Amino acid sequence: MKKLIFLWVLVLASCASSKFDKVNGVSFVSSREEVAQHHIDPVLDVQANYAAIMPFGFIRDLDSPELVFNTDRQWFGERREGAKQYIEKLHQNGVSVMVKPQIWIFDGQFTGNMKMPSEEDWKKLEASYEEFILLYAGLAEETQSDIFCIGTELKTFVDERPEFWNDLIQKVRTAYTGKITYAANWDEYAKTPFWEELDYIGVNAYFPLCERENPTVETLTEGWQPWKTKMRELAEQVERPILFTEFGYRSMDFTGKKPWLVDRNQENVNLEAQARATQVLFEEFWNEDWFAGGFVWKWFMQHDSVGGNEDNRFTPQNKPAESVIRRQYAQVRKSSLKGY
Repeated sequence: MKKLIFLWVLVLASCASSKFDKVNGVSFVSSREEVAQHHIDPVLDVQANYAAIMPFGFIRDLDSPELVFNTDRQWFGERREGAKQYIEKLHQNGVSVMVKPQIWIFDGQFTGNMKMPSEEDWKKLEASYEEFILLYAGLAEETQSDIFCIGTELKTFVDERPEFWNDLIQKVRTAYTGKITYAANWDEYAKTPFWEELDYIGVNAYFPLCERENPTVETLTEGWQPWKTKMRELAEQVERPILFTEFGYRSMDFTGKKPWLVDRNQENVNLEAQARATQVLFEEFWNEDWFAGGFVWKWFMQHDSVGGNEDNRFTPQNKPAESVIRRQYAQVRKSSLKGY
C-alpha cells in the first residue's frame, strides 16, 4: 500500500501545470578569490541550473574531535564570508544553490572512517559539528538557498551517534526552511537511518560499474542495473526521491572500476571513457520520476586553465564530457518531483 501511495503522489505531481527542471548541478569548488562574472559564465554555458557551494571545516586526524572552520587561515571560498559571496553571485545569474558544508581530514583521509576514542571526544566533536552545520544552515536561510546538506560521507559518525543526528536534523529544520539532504557515500546510503526525516535521499554516486580498461556503453549500462533497482526500491520505500549529491568519473582508463578514486595515479588519460560513462548515467537516471537530478564533481572557477586533454582527473571542463553535460542540461522537461 505504501508503494502505491508513493506512486500515486508521483502521478499527481506529474499532472501539475508548473514546470520544474531536474537538478542539473555542478559542484563549485571553493577558491582563494572572490567569484566574478567570468567565473560564472562557464556554469551558465554548460546550462547548469544549480551549483553546490562547499565551505569547509578541517580535522587533524580520524580520531580528533577538534573541527576548525570559518577562520582567516582558510581560503576565501571555504569560510562563511566567501560562501555567501559565491551564493549571491550565482543567484544574480539565476543559478539555484545547495549549501554543502564538508569536512577535510589531514592528508585526505576518508571521513567515513572518522571515529572518536571516547565518549568525551564524541561529545566534543558533536558540539563542534553542530556549530559548524548550524552556521551554514543559517547562511542557507539568509541567502534563501534551495537545498542544504547536513553532512557528507560520515558513515561511522552516523552509525555510532544516531541520537545526535536526529537532534541535529530538528535544529536544522528550525534554522532553515528549505529542502534538506545528506550526502551518503555509494556504499552507505542503503543503511542511512534518517531518510524519512529529510527531503532527498542524497547519494554520492561513485558506484563500481565494470572492470574494463575502456568500458563500453553496454558494460556501463549493465553495471548500473542492480544499483539502480536498489535505489528505486529505497525511494519508493521511504517516499523520497534520489538526489546525486555528487556524480562523476575520472577521464582515465578503468574509469568505471573504482570511480571514487581521488589519488594521483598515472592511469592513461581516457577522455572518451569519461564522456561515455557520463552519458550512460544521464540515460539511466534523468528520465526517472523517482530521481531528482545531481551535481557533477567537480567544477573549478578558473575554467580556462583546468581540465583539458592531458588531465586524468574528475573535472569535465575542457573535455568531451563537458559537451555531454551541456547537451543534457540544455534539455528542459517537466519533472514529476514538483511538490517534494
